[in-house]
Amino acid sequence: MRNIVSQAELTVDSGVIEIGPGIGALTEQLAKQAKRVVSFEIDQRLLPVLDDTLAPYSNITIVHADVLKVDLHHYIESHFQGMEDIMVVANLPYYVTTPILMKLLEEKLPIRGIVVMIQSEVADRIAAKPGSKDYGSLSIAAQYYAKAEKVMTVPGSVFIPQPRVDSAVLRLTLRDKPPVSVIDEAFFFRVFHASFANRRKTLLNNLTHNLFSKAEKEEIEYALSDVEIDPRRRGETLSLEEFASLSNALYKRVLD
Repeated sequence: MRNIVSQAELTVDSGVIEIGPGIGALTEQLAKQAKRVVSFEIDQRLLPVLDDTLAPYSNITIVHADVLKVDLHHYIESHFQGMEDIMVVANLPYYVTTPILMKLLEEKLPIRGIVVMIQSEVADRIAAKPGSKDYGSLSIAAQYYAKAEKVMTVPGSVFIPQPRVDSAVLRLTLRDKPPVSVIDEAFFFRVFHASFANRRKTLLNNLTHNLFSKAEKEEIEYALSDVEIDPRRRGETLSLEEFASLSNALYKRVLD
């Protein structure tokens, strides 16, 4: 727990959003390092446990809510007023890892970054580089918003009961602005998601069948030619920069 907290580089002036405190073990460590901790717990049965275990700490607020359904901007404004350094630190439930992370990234919150313990293979996918087996649409989506680093591996043997999978600590440092410029952000996301729809298919085939139509195949080929990308390449070989260029070329060719 202390190692996870150390990766967030908190100070006495930091604010922390925690998701899924459980019985409060990580929450307690966060409260020792930060100025204020706001923790979201969906399970009502855990609230009395948290009230008991965290009673010595006056800088913790437990919110009984599903973090996927709350307005996080509202909570930041009301609980971290005047605080310039805000982090998300959490041991995320495996089954909702991706939706939670994408919510945190897409809502463009005024936070410095995110440190989470998640399933190791998901951390590998988020931090993956082009050409690797783990690289995919999740890698691009996360790296568009943040610098992604797998900073620690946590073997199943440290948990009781021991899970069947290993965990990892992922650190996402939010970017001031995306590393690439795109004409239409929503369309950019649609382009790379379509490009990975079938990993065995070429870019041209995936884009034709999952984003456009056969009637627009020629325009897709022109767009690929415009940015000097071989239509026979597969999505996992394209960098974030290449996807941005392709998205802009497709937008101009097909949508303009």
